[in-house]
Amino acid sequence: MDLRQLHYFLAVANHLSFSKASQALHVSQPTLSKMVKNLEDELGLVLIDRSTRRMQLTDAGTVVQSHAETVFRSLHDLNTALSDVTHMRRGSIKLGLPPVIGASFFPRIIAEFHRLHPQVRIQLVEEGGKMVESSLLTGSIDVGVVVLPVEDDMFKVVPLVERELKLVVHVSHRFSQADEVPLGALQGESFIIFRKGFSLYHHIREACIREGFEPRVDYESSQWDFIGEMVASNLGIAFLPETVCARLPSQETEVVPATKPIIHWNLALIWPKDQYVSHATREFISFVTYWFHARRDT
Repeated sequence: MDLRQLHYFLAVANHLSFSKASQALHVSQPTLSKMVKNLEDELGLVLIDRSTRRMQLTDAGTVVQSHAETVFRSLHDLNTALSDVTHMRRGSIKLGLPPVIGASFFPRIIAEFHRLHPQVRIQLVEEGGKMVESSLLTGSIDVGVVVLPVEDDMFKVVPLVERELKLVVHVSHRFSQADEVPLGALQGESFIIFRKGFSLYHHIREACIREGFEPRVDYESSQWDFIGEMVASNLGIAFLPETVCARLPSQETEVVPATKPIIHWNLALIWPKDQYVSHATREFISFVTYWFHARRDT
């Protein structure tokens, strides 16, 4: 067993797809499949159940996934600690940032941090909140911003800001002039929603289920501005953070002031518990925490 085999298997396990894992790793699918099969042959165990349409891990695969995450997290900690010793305050930070959150707050934050710490490089990794959590646990990123809630026993959490999701409709929609819309009244509507890798997908879906219906999702996207344009083209309704609603095509869309119940959009900075945190990352966590809390108090 070697690290490359574990790395390839872990990618497949996290994506539950050979094709998506091969794209993420930039290797061919046959090469990836062969490496995983070699690992299974070496262990004498089947790690991935390929007998059904939907790929899933076997019990042995789940055990290997858990221990592989620990191995790569430990290697990440070792490399980070050695880099800290060698470079002291110099370094880089891999920041996991869902696109909708980045568009709302972080360009100004990153610019100001860079002004104060020009020797520290921030590498942005844009992916949905659920993938941010997974990437943190494998050590492929250092810190992430997500929508709450997350597993408190796995992550250290610093709440940053409390906001709401707003209902966005086409100007011709029956609710375009409403002051408040019961969430249950949206049953049967065509939803335009963030993809499953995004926390907002689950928050919106779960809020609808609590009101007694499964939302009809007709379109999914990873980009808030594209979702806004889809609503402007009268292809459905959407829920978007209030911080981005002002940027939507105002002549074709309306933002409903309130829904009942409210769907919260509360952001937090998270990083894994029991993991080494580099000096540069600690500086960034302190800076982001101060940036948000100072504005909350003014």
